Order: sequence, then C-alpha cells, then structure tokens
Amino acid sequence: MTSMIRFDGRVAIVTGAGNGLGRAHALGLAARGARVVVNDLGGDGRGDGGSVGPAEAVAEEIRANGGQAIADGADVSDPAAVQAMVDRTMAEWGRVDILLNNAGITRDASFGKMALEDFRKVVDVHLTGSMICTRAVWNIMRDQEYGRVLLTSSTSGLYGAFAQAHYAAAKSAMLGLMNVLQIEGGHHNIRVNMLAPWAATRLTAGLLPQEMLDRMRPELVTPAVLYLLGEDAPERVIIGAGSGSFSRIQLVEGAAIHLAGDQCTPEALAARFDEMSAAEHLHTVTDTFEQNRALLAAAEQA
Repeated sequence: MTSMIRFDGRVAIVTGAGNGLGRAHALGLAARGARVVVNDLGGDGRGDGGSVGPAEAVAEEIRANGGQAIADGADVSDPAAVQAMVDRTMAEWGRVDILLNNAGITRDASFGKMALEDFRKVVDVHLTGSMICTRAVWNIMRDQEYGRVLLTSSTSGLYGAFAQAHYAAAKSAMLGLMNVLQIEGGHHNIRVNMLAPWAATRLTAGLLPQEMLDRMRPELVTPAVLYLLGEDAPERVIIGAGSGSFSRIQLVEGAAIHLAGDQCTPEALAARFDEMSAAEHLHTVTDTFEQNRALLAAAEQA
C-alpha cells in the first residue's frame, strides 16, 4: 500500500500562488504539513501592475487553517527580488526543500501580429523566471542534499495552441531545463519534474464554455503536484493533469536507420521515413549521449 505523502518539516516556495493553480498547490502543500512561501507579484494576467495582497490573502488562509506561511511579492523575473525572497525564507525557516515554479502570464496574439516586447516578456516570466528562482535555491538544495523542483509546462507548449507562440516556446523549453537540472542535481538528491496542467484560471477565462470550466477546478490538478514534489518523487517525469484526470507524457524516439554511401540522400530518407516512425520501435532516451550512441550503432551495424 502506498504511504501517505506528507511534507512535515519541509519548506516550500510556490510562485504565482496568489490565484488559481498556484493557490490550490500552496494550500495542498500546507494541508500536508509544509511551511509555505506564497509568492505572487499580484499583477494582472498580462503581468502588469503589482500588489502583495493576493499572496497575503492565501498566506492568511493557510495560517487560519493552522499552517505556517509567509507572503512575498517578488517578480520572478527580477534576480534581486527573488534572492531577497530566498534570503528571507532562510532567515525565517533555515532551509528550502521544495520549489514550485508556477508563475506565469499570457499576452495572446497570432504570430504575425505578436509584438516582440510581448514575446520577450512572456518568455522572461515563464522560462527565465523559472531559471532565476531555481538558481536562487539550487546551492541550498545541493548543500542540504535534498531538493524537489517542479517546472510548470503546458499542453500549449508541448502540442501548440493558436496565438501562443511565445507562451508555447517558453513552456516547451521547460523540457530541456528539466532534463539538464536532473542530470546535474540527481546525485545531490534533487529531483526535478514537470507538470502540464489544464485548469480554469484567470489565464483560461473565456477560452472554453463555462460548463467545461466548472469541471476544471485548479485543486483537481494538485494531486499531481504533491506526488511530483514528495519524498519518493520520480525524476524527469511529465504529468498532464486536468479535471481530476492524469496522464504521463513522454518524449520518445524511433529506431535509427543508416543510409550508406551514395544512398545518403533525402530521397532515401523519405523512402524509409515510415520505418523510422514505426511505433514498435519507439523508446525513451536518458541523455544526448545515448541518442548519439544509437546513431553510431546504426552506422556500425549497416
């Protein structure tokens, strides 16, 4: 029987926790014993404005339920503000065990109409912000030989969505960041995973019929978060989550083929494309060197 997942004695930082998914995740961690830093800039869905009010409201909700929480209004794309948040956390509780990178914004526009400023801002908050926050706690986790990091991707990033080129680019980049962080942090008991949620939040308002949004409550995603941040969390796992349903998402590669001599042509590649794509040969790859070795092996066996 699976033991209950608890976070007693653990300290968690949750970014973008003043509303929606982040709020649900912060409440879920606190309910299972974690001390929580509720971070939220408090701006609108585009990232404009700012107020610590939303973060403080969630922190107070946790305290009212008997938990421990502090509110923080740092902009995740501001290294100095993030470092101040981490320093405050260390002064308050002496450790950081969990980082949930959840903060995000949207500035939807079709690609031909997308402003460069908006593209940069969305990438800055989602991708660079996740890097800044993770870097700020990385050495702490390494020195204490324990850390759990969760990156928030999106099905829009993994599969695409109209008018979200900037958002999709930032969210798909989480895959590469996760893989490298796990390679570098694994031997220090740092486990890094990724969530691809779909829920009714400020960022999805107006995109779907209300009856569908009613079934997509943020708290129905939180079980995946708690699993991926737990003591026995897996490594380099992507979970798709929404409406209380969950799936594992994997990047897979087909069998390598070798085109020898004068057969190394685009026409020969086109002729064997279905062979490369055969489902029975799909497999996961642990790192770039494993993929490189597969290509070399195909050449050697030709």
